[in-house]
Amino acid sequence: MTATLLAVSGALAGCSGSGDGDAEPSPRPTPVWNRSPASVAAVGDSITRGFDACVVLADCPQASWSTGTDSEVRSLALRLLGAPATKNRSWNHAQTGAKMSDLPGQMAQAAQREPELVTVMVGANDACQDTARQMTPVDDFRTSFEASMRQLRAGAPKAQVYVSSVPDLKRLWSTGRGNPLGRQIWKLGICATMLGDSQDMSERAKKRRDNVYERVVAYNGVLKDVCAKDRRCRYDGGAVFDYRFTGEQLSHWDWFHPSKNGQGRLAEIAYRNVTSAKPPA
Repeated sequence: MTATLLAVSGALAGCSGSGDGDAEPSPRPTPVWNRSPASVAAVGDSITRGFDACVVLADCPQASWSTGTDSEVRSLALRLLGAPATKNRSWNHAQTGAKMSDLPGQMAQAAQREPELVTVMVGANDACQDTARQMTPVDDFRTSFEASMRQLRAGAPKAQVYVSSVPDLKRLWSTGRGNPLGRQIWKLGICATMLGDSQDMSERAKKRRDNVYERVVAYNGVLKDVCAKDRRCRYDGGAVFDYRFTGEQLSHWDWFHPSKNGQGRLAEIAYRNVTSAKPPA
């Protein structure tokens, strides 16, 4: 009996050793997120167009945080692709004044390029209206963003998407309201829901600003939720919303849009999140 057990044991051990020796190692799964995309397309609003970053009341796409070529800004594309490739393999489809309802059309344009990465920054204009009642409802914001993702996936199913949070408009008001020039420019109607009557500290004005702040928070919740449902999408974890812009990072023509310095800070945030091994918490 003992001899039989030893024989069986030896046979099993031999089989096990032979199997391990003959088996080939399993290939490592290809990561879903490519940290070095070879092309970049941008969609969004005036921030991504570099509005008021170079000259007053004009787009300056070369200073865009996403696809710009200005070495002072060092855009996301410039950091990822290098200068020669940025000119040939990055495209800016953002539009000044765009809201989330405009994003599906921009995404359809971006998809035609078949980019490896698409950056999204939109939502400020949905909150920046003449009155709080005119702000885009959260459900409509969600519907448009979901439609945008479907448009992209229809034409570029493997494109990665980096979604920036909407900036904290209340913090921008707090930063710029101390500048006399900024206060005068804001009277022209820039983001009236937040910046209108910038020195008014009445309860009514505070409530209006709080309403805008809460709407932006809700928009960012939508961006996070919708992005989480797509395995090739990364939300910035609220990094842009949390960033404390100073006067140096705001355009000195309107004290609202990012200056070149501010565009550079947005590029830094994006590059850090796009190239990170793990998505933002």
